[in-house]
Amino acid sequence: MRSVLTALGIIIGVAAVIAMVGIGNGAKAQVEAQIASLGQNVILIFSGSTTSSGIRTGWGGAGTLKIEDAEAIRREVPGVAAVSEEVVSTTQVAAGNQNWFTRIYGESADYLDIRQWALTDGAPFTAQDVRSANKVCIIGRTTASQIYGNDDPVGQILRIKNVPFTVTGVLTPKGLSTQGVDQDDVVIMPFTSAMKRVVGGTTLRNINVQISDGRQIQAAQQQIISLLRQRHNIRPGRDDDFTVVGGIGIMNIMLVSVTERTREIGTRMAVGAHGSDILMQFLIEAVTLSSVGGVIGIIFGIGASQILSSYAHWPTLISLSSIIVAFMFSAAVGVFFGFYPARKAAALDPIEALRYE
Repeated sequence: MRSVLTALGIIIGVAAVIAMVGIGNGAKAQVEAQIASLGQNVILIFSGSTTSSGIRTGWGGAGTLKIEDAEAIRREVPGVAAVSEEVVSTTQVAAGNQNWFTRIYGESADYLDIRQWALTDGAPFTAQDVRSANKVCIIGRTTASQIYGNDDPVGQILRIKNVPFTVTGVLTPKGLSTQGVDQDDVVIMPFTSAMKRVVGGTTLRNINVQISDGRQIQAAQQQIISLLRQRHNIRPGRDDDFTVVGGIGIMNIMLVSVTERTREIGTRMAVGAHGSDILMQFLIEAVTLSSVGGVIGIIFGIGASQILSSYAHWPTLISLSSIIVAFMFSAAVGVFFGFYPARKAAALDPIEALRYE
């Protein structure tokens, strides 16, 4: 029973590690696939919310972010690789006798690099297009098929609020987002063009910031918060008008084992066993229990992962490295926490051990 209890701690621990690592890896792979469309090392800055007649608009409604804020971030925050000012709207677009209701995004020329979004045809708009507020745009595959059918959209005219925009490129399909939104049903244009010709106004809904080194994201986030609070004259204590989105059990049982087996130890030492023999006995026992428990734990862990995957429909991904690490750790725990009780056993006086009740 003592050996079973000793191994049980290892079995439960290793099984939990294998199962949780499997579930974690599966969830990580799924989440990484879902957020890959957002780009890597990206910090999202949302404009504040506003309240009208008791109705709160949510983030982005107050228009507290300005073009100058984005320029300041480019200029003053270390490690910034790219910035895209963003305005968003929905409207009807048309070409020939076809029309379609879609989302309009005004962005900088860096937006496609930030989102890691390639084109299947044509070319993106340029920084010069942004500076000149040119009437150019790129469109998603869904918008292209709904408006142009099987025709090539590149070079065609797309009317947005009766303003003629030239389609310069078609985006690579991304499919549905995690919220079930069709990411390919979109028109992207220079944010200056969107402000001047489609959305109106001079404020931004979002600012997308890409950091060159992922290890600097936390520091960059804090620097952006400090910079925007300073630019927006937010006093200390006041809320932001924006938001930035970034083995003991084994040793105890082995000590009990030593205490309960004191007479056994005394008998062995009385018939010639040395301290090193006693030390090796308890050390081997601890390592064996830990290793066997580790193997059983691995089996249970893999089984638990598969059961959760089948019945709860959670994605799981068992990696060989997690199995090796869990097993090696179980063996190491056995050595580490088995050494002290083994030393204690080896140091017993055989006369006192024989008299122990």
